[in-house]
Amino acid sequence: MTLNAHAANNISAARVWPAQDYTRIALESDAPIKHQLIILKNPDRLVLDIENIDLNNTLKTLSDKILSGDPYIKQVRIANFKANVVRIAIDLKGEVKPNIFALTPAGEYKYRLVLDIYPLQDELMAMLGKKSTESDSTASTQPKPVIEPLPPDAADNSDSTEPPNSVADIALPPLTEELPADNTNSSKEGERLITIAIDAGHGGEDPGARGANGSHEKVITLAIAKKLKAKIDAEPNMRGVLTRDGDYFVPLGMRVVKARKLKADLFVSIHADAFTNPAARGSSVFALSEKGATSASARYLAKKENESDLIGGVSLGGRDPVLAKTLLDLSQTAMINDSLKLGKAVLNQIADINKLHKNHVEQAGFAVLKSPDIPSILVETAFISNPEEERRLNDDAYQDKLVNSILTGIKKYFSTQPAFARN
Repeated sequence: MTLNAHAANNISAARVWPAQDYTRIALESDAPIKHQLIILKNPDRLVLDIENIDLNNTLKTLSDKILSGDPYIKQVRIANFKANVVRIAIDLKGEVKPNIFALTPAGEYKYRLVLDIYPLQDELMAMLGKKSTESDSTASTQPKPVIEPLPPDAADNSDSTEPPNSVADIALPPLTEELPADNTNSSKEGERLITIAIDAGHGGEDPGARGANGSHEKVITLAIAKKLKAKIDAEPNMRGVLTRDGDYFVPLGMRVVKARKLKADLFVSIHADAFTNPAARGSSVFALSEKGATSASARYLAKKENESDLIGGVSLGGRDPVLAKTLLDLSQTAMINDSLKLGKAVLNQIADINKLHKNHVEQAGFAVLKSPDIPSILVETAFISNPEEERRLNDDAYQDKLVNSILTGIKKYFSTQPAFARN
């Protein structure tokens, strides 16, 4: 008998995004993917059953995409479990916090099933899991993984200490327990340095804008962000911290949370956007607006950037109120004023190396700038949709000039706005 002979759906892409923060597995298909996730212990495993899916070559390649250095996954095994059911067994390197969710078509993507595998003791995810307090020192409640009822004919051999040889033979014992809660660990206070959070726009499932010659915004922004961090770290009284240090997706709200958790003094988000007109060119600097956008182009760019969560894929299950607390009410006029001063200092320096799209700091409702207590700017380094600017953005010498300009602007800002001591 041929299994999956009448599969109604087909996996068109299988992607893996490993990172220290978490590892993401994304399956893309023409129709929604019916699934069931089970957590097993001794040894630690995740079992993902997907129904009405053909075990095609695309799905089979998933196991080859697991890197030996993946922080959480040992290996992935895939096989037919029964008619029209494919079983994906994920052998883990330790206990994890899985989060699985489905996404409807967005951007260039079709339907996606996303499995995020988080470390058990990740402070930043614990912060997003809080439901009762904004205090960093309070223990947090972890979100439950999606666990659906088990098949009635599942045998119980969960005490095995070795993974079964066959994926289809993995038995599924009853599982009613929740994952244990994290304890938020307090970090050691060191010497007081000025901390600059550097946010490389987009990443992973969210490639950002695409250049006329095929460049991806997420690649350029990460390269510039890493160079800016190196320049900042070379300063005697500064340190740079990255919201992402590799090609993986970070939700907009999490970028803000990371900066606040690290007690950043400034937040600088790096982008290289596209516009409908390929002739559009020039650098821009943006701050948050409590009201409306200062121009139609600012409104357009903010709308595009705020769609990153939709493109990259975010599970809002239970976290929407938490993000609302994290971002707080925008009663932050003083902080926006500081952001405008920072933006002006940076914009004045960038004007020396590139044409400006606007000669003043623009404002719009960028979600990534909504920290209530950190001056925050978004730097549109150039238009990647402009072939000439795309070429410059890929040039090491231009990137060096750009990060030097941003750093000089930051230093000029602090020359008139000294950093206050942190608690």
